[in-house]
Amino acid sequence: MKLDQRSRQLREQMIRVMEKGKRGHLPSAFSMTEVLRILYDEVLRYNPADPVWKERDRFILSKGHGCIALYVLLAEKGFFPQDELWRFCKSDGLLGGHPERHIPGVEWGTGSLGHGLPVGVGFALNAKYEKATHRVFVLVGDGESNEGSIWEAALSASKHKLDNLVVIVDYNKQMTYGTTFEVQDLEPLTDKWKSFGFGVREVDGHDLHGLRSVFSQVPFAPGKPSVIICHTVKGKGVKFIERNFAWHHKSSVGEEEMKLLYEGVNNNA
Repeated sequence: MKLDQRSRQLREQMIRVMEKGKRGHLPSAFSMTEVLRILYDEVLRYNPADPVWKERDRFILSKGHGCIALYVLLAEKGFFPQDELWRFCKSDGLLGGHPERHIPGVEWGTGSLGHGLPVGVGFALNAKYEKATHRVFVLVGDGESNEGSIWEAALSASKHKLDNLVVIVDYNKQMTYGTTFEVQDLEPLTDKWKSFGFGVREVDGHDLHGLRSVFSQVPFAPGKPSVIICHTVKGKGVKFIERNFAWHHKSSVGEEEMKLLYEGVNNNA
């Protein structure tokens, strides 16, 4: 599937952030770009002028290492000046290698995998208690889904009938050093979530029409939390880093590699 102009532009901006910071988890950001794009363009309720607006929807990026994608969207929406992107991972900058709560638009500091969903369950439970109308969205990684805390949180969400909670699984099927099937097979993933009491949908995580459709249907069942399993490609948009384990994280990127990244994303039309 070819990327449209906006998806290419978002990725080009992420490459620029990595170029300035000289590091980052670029493939993990690319795999969820379309998901975040639809969320921030069309789904989430928020106010950049008042990041703690009480009626906002809450979004937690539990797989915090993919934060470059989140930062680019937050800057675009006006949560903080775009110049902050160019200080990524700098001592004088706002943005570190994982999201932190001092960043406008970030609900919870993440990075230790398995923590975002338990916090999201707490947010959703509190909203139910206060009879609030906002929703809670939590994006988790597939490797992260090996964590027991994910499944403990899922049991709790089902028990409390948190139909204001939406879990999004970035199912790119790759971890740091191997595929999810080799390291810790999650299949049958759909049946697992169903058995934990969730309404479940699967979608191509790069298909904008499919994402719009599935997000418009939540909650999928009355009195049940929802989960959207997004089938994605790690590194989607630049062929030579797609499914390339050597690119999971980079702490130094040369000029030639940067040139190839820019060329690669602009050729994906």
